[in-house]
Amino acid sequence: MQGAGAGYFPVSFNGGFEMLLGSSLPLQRKTYDVAIVGSGAGGGMAAYALTRAGANVLLLEAGGPWDNTKDSAMLRMPYTSPRRGASTTDRPFGEFDACIGGWELQGEPFTKAEGTDFMWWRARMVGGRTNHWGRISLRFGPDDFKAKSRDGLGDDWPIGYSDIAPYYDRIDKLIGVFGNNDNLPNHPGGYFLPPPQPRCYELMVKDAADRLNVTCVAARLSILTKPHNGRMACHYCGQCNRGCRTNSNFSSTNVLIAPALRTGRLTLVTNAMAREVTLNNRGVAGGVTYIDTKTGAERHASARIVVLAASACETARLLLNSKSPQYPHGLANSSGVVGKYLTDTTGTDVSGFIPKMMDHVPHNEDGVGGNHIYMPWWIDNKKLDFPRGYHIEVGGGLNPPSYGFMGGIQQYPGGGGYGKSLKDEYRRLYGAHVYFSGRGEMIPNDKSYCELDPTVKDKYGIPVLRFHWQWTDYEYNQVRHMQQTFRSLVEQMGGQVFDKMPEQSKGYGIATGGSIIHELGTTRMGTDVSRSVLDANCRAHDVKNLFVTDGGPFVSQADKNPTWTILALSMRTSEYIAQEMKRRAL
Repeated sequence: MQGAGAGYFPVSFNGGFEMLLGSSLPLQRKTYDVAIVGSGAGGGMAAYALTRAGANVLLLEAGGPWDNTKDSAMLRMPYTSPRRGASTTDRPFGEFDACIGGWELQGEPFTKAEGTDFMWWRARMVGGRTNHWGRISLRFGPDDFKAKSRDGLGDDWPIGYSDIAPYYDRIDKLIGVFGNNDNLPNHPGGYFLPPPQPRCYELMVKDAADRLNVTCVAARLSILTKPHNGRMACHYCGQCNRGCRTNSNFSSTNVLIAPALRTGRLTLVTNAMAREVTLNNRGVAGGVTYIDTKTGAERHASARIVVLAASACETARLLLNSKSPQYPHGLANSSGVVGKYLTDTTGTDVSGFIPKMMDHVPHNEDGVGGNHIYMPWWIDNKKLDFPRGYHIEVGGGLNPPSYGFMGGIQQYPGGGGYGKSLKDEYRRLYGAHVYFSGRGEMIPNDKSYCELDPTVKDKYGIPVLRFHWQWTDYEYNQVRHMQQTFRSLVEQMGGQVFDKMPEQSKGYGIATGGSIIHELGTTRMGTDVSRSVLDANCRAHDVKNLFVTDGGPFVSQADKNPTWTILALSMRTSEYIAQEMKRRAL
């Protein structure tokens, strides 16, 4: 029986997805071992680990189907599109970007409290945000799990690096990541593929960094530089953001979900917007009610265990909307902590013009779709006026961002003209710039959180989130330091920054909350049930068969991108679930 709504996929895999759309009616007659909400890093890893352990798993995804090996626009030129690759509402990073989603989704609003400036990115497709990210794959270090013990701020995690290190190791080996073991404090090594050689401008950045005593090492990205586990090596087209047709970079879709589907124990349902987690007659989680986004029909999927991996804020929204007489303030929220301790990565950028890079000899700067070098945090914060660090990402040269150099050529010396003179100026100046982006740690604060809006609902009738947000002096001072460091690097390269140093009144150029797309917290883990939602295994204190495997369990942000830790925590939690199922304890 064919259905026009939510897709029920008993899927075969032969180098990619081959989706057979069918009726979702069987979901109402079957009880799954595990129901997972969300198919990104945390949900994909949970599906992979649990099906391998023998569980019969249902995976609910709010967005539609996507297969990077078939659907990617990796090798299409902008002129093949009527819009020339320009951004759209559901692809704000460009029409060919792999991720369908964004900060503005039609019919799916969010609200902001008075005085709040916050942006909430949501993905709507199989694989979630793993279809759009820089693939910077950094482990949290020992100090990151015990930050309060170092500076008295925030809270320590209930687990330490030694608890998660074996899972980092296994993810390195499963997915593949390039880099070097640099023996740096709080930047653990791993199992790395060879890193690509630095580009010309990156060698110049490295030289300037060395002279300023700024640590600069090979980047660590989950992009294959050698064939790995049946996947091809990257061919350096530089279009990672469009989705990789050769499956050479990591996304949940084909690296995790496709193998899970091959086991025959995973049912993938797309266009399924989760509304609430329901309780069974024993007072524990009994499944998930969702809306078929194609037909508007309400459906329910029964499961013995529920895993939420919808993203930190979406999971908080789902729990807050799961109200009952037993949980009047939302499921697993007896502490009132759901939605609290929300953080995002701090960020700011500086671009500089480098005269030494003008009139360059034509050369090849091919590489992965990201930087080949980066600067991990290198300073003792006790010497500074902010408590936590940041890392630096690098770009420029012959691979400028789409919003960058060429659009602003008029501000460069001699830039402009018409006809042949304009073309000559492009050739002379093209590649003569670098840019630096900082990514730093925010300290959780009481004024940054999300809650349900009391009146606004989305087009499916589900109450939406209202955000409260505030940076503190810790973050402002950190971003000021970023700006100063980046400008010093440009100066050391013999270059010039044309933009003035941002004013204190403008937060020194700090990025808007949510714009870096690293939201964490909202369902944090801990040992104190009055100040946390989950235990050390990411299980809800209040509901023994409810787990969270996205960024929600994070106790702190760290100065590293969170995806590698989301994956490691999800694998750890999934194997705990499998163990408890075997013991019949769930």
